[in-house]
Amino acid sequence: MSDHAFATRAIHAGQAPDPTTGSIIPPIHQASTHVQDGIGGFRQGFEYNRGGNPTRSSLEEQLAALEGGSHALSFASGLAAEDAVLRGILSPGDHVVIGNDVYGGTYRLLTKVHAKWGVESTTVEMSDADALRAALKPSTRIIWVETPSNPLLKVVDIAAIAEIARAAGVVLVVDNTFASPVQQQPLTLGADLVVHSTTKYLGGHSDVLGGAVVFGGDRFYDDVQFQQFAVGAVSAPMDAWLTTRGIKTLAVRVRQHAENAQAVAEWAAGRPEFERVYYPGLASHPGHEIAARQMSGFGGMLSLALVGGSPAARAFTESTELFRLAESLGGVESLISYPSEMTHASVRGTALEVPDDVVRLSVGIEDAADLIADLEQALDRLG
Repeated sequence: MSDHAFATRAIHAGQAPDPTTGSIIPPIHQASTHVQDGIGGFRQGFEYNRGGNPTRSSLEEQLAALEGGSHALSFASGLAAEDAVLRGILSPGDHVVIGNDVYGGTYRLLTKVHAKWGVESTTVEMSDADALRAALKPSTRIIWVETPSNPLLKVVDIAAIAEIARAAGVVLVVDNTFASPVQQQPLTLGADLVVHSTTKYLGGHSDVLGGAVVFGGDRFYDDVQFQQFAVGAVSAPMDAWLTTRGIKTLAVRVRQHAENAQAVAEWAAGRPEFERVYYPGLASHPGHEIAARQMSGFGGMLSLALVGGSPAARAFTESTELFRLAESLGGVESLISYPSEMTHASVRGTALEVPDDVVRLSVGIEDAADLIADLEQALDRLG
């Protein structure tokens, strides 16, 4: 499928019609185990659902095709995918460098879970190449990049970081959840592995939990796959099928998400109630030029800093109607959240603490005029 356009791959990769019935949609293999043709005689390699399932395999083929990778693994959640990568690559005493604006769960996983097993981590401003080089140690094994970042939408030059990683003999992992493979292809820019919370744009309908790791080659695939099998955080057949279904409309959905987010960002940039608009599609964004170069669009996520500080941010967050107050992102419906006390509560008091005047928007695919009108009425309530 590599010679086909993205939208075509999203629909057809791993989705051959059922050979028995001709069903255009591959069936959900809702089975926990598979009959063997004699001891060790696995049919098409399937033995037990933790080790492999046909529905999950179809999704993994689809995921690899979307990111231009050689292999992919599908997990029960994004954090399960991240955990398997860390376990598969790191040993006690190893060191990880991460950005100073990443998902709170990623930071928590490193500092509260893996730190107990002797893994060290350092946060750094990833856009500062000198600071990144200075943070590297002989024990550094991974540079972990999130771009655009969550929730302040920082943009990192993946190709430039890849050069630093290669020179240091370090693995580059990129969390591509915010951009999605529609608008950014980290493996083509030099990343070694890509991780996703498939719960977000890939699933796209707020009805399934999942995660994925996509590999640029054979390196680390066996190590991470072993962790997946040994620990067992795999996606269930129904979850894999729902994610596959969501992916088929990914290209058209993300295009509309980005168009709506651009309209909301431009509206917000002209409102005096906002101190700052965090959206890489605005020319005023410090990472705009890099985003324009390495992305095919600017995504559906943006954050707003309110002039009135925390009280205004909290009141604004609780005053919208179409933007529903909830964690998560990437679904067709618009969501609003207060990161300081919601998605990023785990990083309060650290170098990653999110300013308490910031509100995060996941802009859905509703009519943009209706979304802006909803935000306007929320501002009106602030008085």
